[in-house]
Amino acid sequence: MPIPEDVTGEEIDKDVRQELQSLPKTLAEDVAKNLVMVARLIDEDPEGAYAYSRIALRLASRVAAVREAAGFAAYANQKYAEALAEFRAARRMTGTVELWPVMADCERGLGRPEKALDMAGAPEVQKLDKAGQVEMRLVAAGARRDMEQLDAAIVTLQSPELASNSVQPWTARLRYAYADALLAAGREGEARDWFAKAVEADRDGSTDASDRLAELDGVEFVDVFDASDASDAGDEGEDGEDGDSAKAEADTGTAVGTDADADADIEIEVDDDKD
Repeated sequence: MPIPEDVTGEEIDKDVRQELQSLPKTLAEDVAKNLVMVARLIDEDPEGAYAYSRIALRLASRVAAVREAAGFAAYANQKYAEALAEFRAARRMTGTVELWPVMADCERGLGRPEKALDMAGAPEVQKLDKAGQVEMRLVAAGARRDMEQLDAAIVTLQSPELASNSVQPWTARLRYAYADALLAAGREGEARDWFAKAVEADRDGSTDASDRLAELDGVEFVDVFDASDASDAGDEGEDGEDGDSAKAEADTGTAVGTDADADADIEIEVDDDKD
């Protein structure tokens, strides 16, 4: 796999760089570059990220950071069994519990929600930081929904973190999951309120809460003109307006509200391997 010239390998985290120091210098550089590509592509091109992760794994399978990166790349491609195996390996190497929530979500992906719930109640959860505990709560709620236990999923998400007015990195996703569970249970009014709260907290657009809220409010986006109208406007526009300008205006969407009542009232799987 080609590595872009702008990738040096220095972009990786300091902790990962330290792990790679156990390798010969040239090999460490090659592994680092492939890990950079995994991180760069995993959201927009998960298949490409997976391909680079396999190269890194072939070069340095005894490095925990490489096993973890391979796990996330497999997870992004819904290769849950493979992801779980890599996460287990990384956990054995490091002895940490950071991957516990994503391992539990892999169990969900493999159709084993009961196993994910068992992991949610394991002692390892108490060793997670706040972000990890919130992630574990999201996974447990997802497992409840997998088992069609909607009320239990809603209760699982009710927590001090959900009630807090403080916006944390996990706030938008937690509120979104709660709103989605309420909507699935037929509690549309409450769901709308929580989707609105998710929008307030979603500063980086990590969810589609705004779209879900618009849908509940009966808002849809349409083009004012179709392509042929835009072309005609460009050819026949008055006051010297050229075709390109008319086309730019024609392509601008307009929000159109319906008569719907405006007041109408989220992983990763880990094995419970305890080596």
